[in-house]
Amino acid sequence: MDDSHPSYPLAAVAGVASVVLGAGVGELVAAVIDPTSSPFAAIGSALIDFAPPWAKDVAISLFGTNDKAALLTGIAIVVLGLAALAGVLEARFPPWGRVVVFVFGLAGVLAALTRADAGLLAWLPSAVAGVLAAWVLGLLVIRLRRIPVARPVAPAPSLAEPIEASRVGSTAIPRTPPPDATPRQARGPEGSARGPEGSARGPEGSAPGPRPDDGTSRRTFLLWTGAAAAIGILAGVGGTVLRGGSRSVAAVRNALKLPAPAKTAAPIPATADFRIPGLAPVITPNADFYRIDTALIVPQVDPATWKLRIHGLVDKEVTLTWDELIALPLQESTTTLTCVSNDVGGNLISNAVWLGYPIRDLLSRAGVSSSADMVLSTSIDGFTASTPLEALTDGRDAILAVGMNGEPLPAEHGFPVRMVVPGLYGYVSATKWVTDLEVTRFADASAYWTQRGWSERGPIKLESRIDVPRDGASVTAGTVMLAGVAWQQHVGVSGVEVQIDDGPWQKAELATAISDDTWVQWRLPWSAASGSHTVRCRATSATGEQQTSTQAPPAPDGASGWHQIAVSVV
Repeated sequence: MDDSHPSYPLAAVAGVASVVLGAGVGELVAAVIDPTSSPFAAIGSALIDFAPPWAKDVAISLFGTNDKAALLTGIAIVVLGLAALAGVLEARFPPWGRVVVFVFGLAGVLAALTRADAGLLAWLPSAVAGVLAAWVLGLLVIRLRRIPVARPVAPAPSLAEPIEASRVGSTAIPRTPPPDATPRQARGPEGSARGPEGSARGPEGSAPGPRPDDGTSRRTFLLWTGAAAAIGILAGVGGTVLRGGSRSVAAVRNALKLPAPAKTAAPIPATADFRIPGLAPVITPNADFYRIDTALIVPQVDPATWKLRIHGLVDKEVTLTWDELIALPLQESTTTLTCVSNDVGGNLISNAVWLGYPIRDLLSRAGVSSSADMVLSTSIDGFTASTPLEALTDGRDAILAVGMNGEPLPAEHGFPVRMVVPGLYGYVSATKWVTDLEVTRFADASAYWTQRGWSERGPIKLESRIDVPRDGASVTAGTVMLAGVAWQQHVGVSGVEVQIDDGPWQKAELATAISDDTWVQWRLPWSAASGSHTVRCRATSATGEQQTSTQAPPAPDGASGWHQIAVSVV
């Protein structure tokens, strides 16, 4: 065994291979016992929980509804970087590389155990990942140390040379071979120099040194590391397939038939949708409906086990099962939902026809105390939202929704039950996978995002957006159709105006509004002249309020300002 430090690049490879193996097996274990205990999901959820509001805004601004995929990708990159560093550390200062890997697994254990929906075995996947990765890293580095290290060697003086000069101080002293040494006697087979006790010398009589690596040991090491990484990748893929393919909840949802509504939604007028290419349709297909939540792994809730508890400042506690809920007279309603993180002109807004039961009727059954002013809703994964009590009891279509656009809720949108409340941003009203309603007071309780600096009540601001043409588009001179949407749920929109460059505001045509709880389309033909132009829009509410031009970021209570685009006319 060579005592020198092994190759640091190969040590980094050992670290990455070990962690990939551990992480993959951990994901597979999680898929078997509890998908929400996934090491990546546990750590990612903890990062979401501890992230400041500005970090959430930046992530959504950069990645939109792909923010979760971006987070997981970022975690993977950081983990691989730490894995490479741990490999080098293990090779240089053992056992500290293994300690780093184990501590990272321990962080996953703590993150999993602190989740609101943590099961009894939530700690196991991260523990398996950390212990396995640390153990394999140690084995790989031991094998790495056994690889011979080739060093360049300096040529030794030839015995055939008559004189070698050495120095003592500044004086050169001639030196000759011993009189009894001859080239023939001093050389071994084929004339190679022989050392003491017949040991072989290197080329041209060089001093003995480590045997140069012929590549076999290095190739074997790379085969071991490649095999470890491949097993980890296969295990991770297997865990993903197992989570997706073995869920009986998906089969239950696909086979589920919702009851017919006792009260149908108002018909959607044909004139509610201008059907202009590029303009958002008045009803958003489920597959295109925006998704913003804190769940890295979508909760799988079996309707057969779902229950809703209503408690707190009530006369009596109420518990509702799935069968009891769908046996109630359900009603349809069309409501537009908006995320508070939506920037001016953003796409975190969608509209759907919902099927559900009025929350006010359930609260009435429980008997709400006159001192209450808020309902704290809780998701199965621990997310909470604080909804003003008046928004749930003032007659608007605030419902426990079970259907969306004629089918059961998609899993990503809250199956089997979620809240839908017109007029409020989703972070205070639209709890998915809801399992608990606590009647309380704002003074006594706070919710997930309000604890992180967002406003308590979250009423939706008056906003409008230009969809056609897109910002930066190039259009042909002549008549160009400008079109977009405007909204202020539970208030309504009475008009939209458009301004070209710094010209006068022009009144746009509104489509027929479905209700005050939905967005409305608008359009305006524009005689476009050649050149670069700026187009902006502003809305007026049903109460006469005009959309403000004051620019504000999403935090803490929603973005504001006029949406404007740049258009090149050729």
